[in-house]
Amino acid sequence: MAHDPIDPATRVGAVHLTVADLPRAVAFYRDRLGMALLSQEGPVARLGAAAGPGAAVGPELLVLTESPGARHLAGRTGLYHFALLTPSRADLARSVHLLAAAGQRFQGFSDHLVSESAYLADPEGNGIEIYRDRPREEWPRENGGYVLGLEPLDLEGLLEEADRPASVAEGAPLAAGTVMGHVHLRVADLSSAEAFYVEALGLDVTARYDRSALFVSAGGYHHHVGLNIWGGAGAPPPPSDGAGLRHFELVLPHARARDRVLERLTRAAVALEETDSGVLARDPSRNGVMLTVGTNSPAR
Repeated sequence: MAHDPIDPATRVGAVHLTVADLPRAVAFYRDRLGMALLSQEGPVARLGAAAGPGAAVGPELLVLTESPGARHLAGRTGLYHFALLTPSRADLARSVHLLAAAGQRFQGFSDHLVSESAYLADPEGNGIEIYRDRPREEWPRENGGYVLGLEPLDLEGLLEEADRPASVAEGAPLAAGTVMGHVHLRVADLSSAEAFYVEALGLDVTARYDRSALFVSAGGYHHHVGLNIWGGAGAPPPPSDGAGLRHFELVLPHARARDRVLERLTRAAVALEETDSGVLARDPSRNGVMLTVGTNSPAR
């Protein structure tokens, strides 16, 4: 069957997480990362990027739902990390500088050739990447895809950018204009994951890594979704009452684009659940993808 690509303007939207302690999670994302608390009603809090100049609020990035007692279990599928894309290298530099000054511990730093990244985790162990993209014309290519390297980050060189003009609000580590750039998921099997994300959803394969990871995207981006089996091939999904990923949003530019995806998913015998927010599908590892329609950010 010929590949039927998803609309190139498709992007990743908000990531939805189950947390055990909502006040602690909100405090981390609001007070440490500098996100705006857009709303909180009962056990659900919605957070976004800081508002840009002239804007009332930034885009919604995270939706946190409290389930007291929920916990992460090792060796399960689910979220590896979600990735916040800053507008510029100077914004990334100031984010790293301000977080370090606030005592934040980082898990690592990497130069992926297409991007530069800093890694950390929230208090419940959810992985977070904050990154900036290099200009698209600089992304190295090989065998029809991109080369996503794993090189040491020039942290000293990056931090030299911290004093340059940037979009970070005074004292807030996360820049105005930050968007959800991609999500990276743990899966049980790459072949079945590829069948779901490429053949059914219509994303394009952009890179493969050591037969253990696969990267897919819409519109020629280096990746909107990363998939890996680093937690173990055949890993089971977390329990329904576990902490971590509930689902992430895949935002299509219009209803026609969404309906094409729904037709492919139906032909692939993927179960679909209609919700107030969109249509929920689950990949073979039970990771949730919420298909929504919305106004899209500029192409990434």
